[in-house]
Amino acid sequence: MREVPEHPRRVATVRNASGSLFGLAYGDALGKPTEFQDYASIVARYGPGGPRELEGDPALVTDDTQMMLAVAEALVRAPSITPDGYEPVLRQAFLDWAISPDNNRAPGMTCLRACADLTDGRPWQRASQIHSKGCGANMRVTPLGLMPGLTEGQRAGAAQLQAGLTHGHATGLAASEATALAVLWLADGLDPRELLSTLRARCASQRGTYRQEWLGDLWQRPGVDSPSQFMAAGWDETDAALARVEEALRRGDFAGDPCLATGEGWIAEEALATALYCYLISPDDPIAVLGRGAASSGDSDSIACLAGAFAGAALGMAAWPAEWQERIEYAPRLRALGEAWDVTAG
Repeated sequence: MREVPEHPRRVATVRNASGSLFGLAYGDALGKPTEFQDYASIVARYGPGGPRELEGDPALVTDDTQMMLAVAEALVRAPSITPDGYEPVLRQAFLDWAISPDNNRAPGMTCLRACADLTDGRPWQRASQIHSKGCGANMRVTPLGLMPGLTEGQRAGAAQLQAGLTHGHATGLAASEATALAVLWLADGLDPRELLSTLRARCASQRGTYRQEWLGDLWQRPGVDSPSQFMAAGWDETDAALARVEEALRRGDFAGDPCLATGEGWIAEEALATALYCYLISPDDPIAVLGRGAASSGDSDSIACLAGAFAGAALGMAAWPAEWQERIEYAPRLRALGEAWDVTAG
C-alpha cells in the first residue's frame, strides 16, 4: 500500500494544487449544460469528444464547485484540523452555502435536507442522511488531498467527516477518502498507471478501520453490529467500483458513453469510478478528459469535475488554457487557495 505522506509535496513548480482546483471548476462548468441530457443529445451538439470550450463569461459552475470551496475554505479557517476544530467551521460553511443566493444550481436534495437539520445545532450524526451515498459526498472532497502538511489520520478523518455531515452511508465515506487520496497521490507524482492498484490496496487495508475520533457513533443503525462491519461494506463497494474501471480499461473500447462502462455517477463510488475512467483513458490529454467526462449520460458535472481535479493534480496549471483562468466563476477564490497551497508546498 502506498503510504499517505505527512510532508509537503515536492512538485509545487507545476502548481498542482491550482491545477486541480481549477480543473475541478472547469470540468464542472463543461458538465453543467450536459447534465440530465442523454448521450445522443450531447453528441449531436458537441460531437463525440464532448464540450471542450467554456461557455459564458463568467463560465458558471454548479453546487459541486461551490461546496468544494466551502470544504477548502473551512480547512483554511479552522483553528485546527481535528474533529472539534474542523466540524463547527465546516458546518457553518455548509449552512452559509445553503442560504446563499448563489445556491440556485439545482443542488442535491440530500445536501439540502442535511443542512436544514444542521441548523439547530444538533450533533451532526443526527443530521446526516445516513442511508445516502450520493455523489455529493465526494464531489467536494478534493481539497483534503491538496492541502499540504496533513497527517494520514487528519486527511482520511476529515475526508470522511466532510462526507458524513450530509451523506452517512459507509460507501460515501470510503469513496470520499479514496477520491482525496487519488488527488494527493497524483499531485505527489504517482504514475497514473499505478493509481487503480494503489487505491484498491487502500480499500483492502482499510476494511476494518473505523475512525471513531472523527465519526463518533455514525456507524450505529439497525442491522449493523460493529464499526468495522459498517466500514468494511463501504470499502468493499468502493473496491468493486474500482475493479470495474480496471476491467473497462482492459477491454480498450473507449468509444461511446463512459457511464455504460463504469456507472452513471449519481452515487459516490460511481462518481469516483467514472471520473477515474475518463481520466485514465488519456491522462496526458486533459482537455479530452474534461470533454469525455462532460459527454456522459449520468451526473456529467460531477464526473467531469472529479476527472478535471485528477488531471490538474497530475499536470498542474499548465494543463489548462491560460485564458480560462479569467473566465471561470469564482476565479479569485480558486486562485487564492491554489496559490497558498502551491507556495506552502514549495
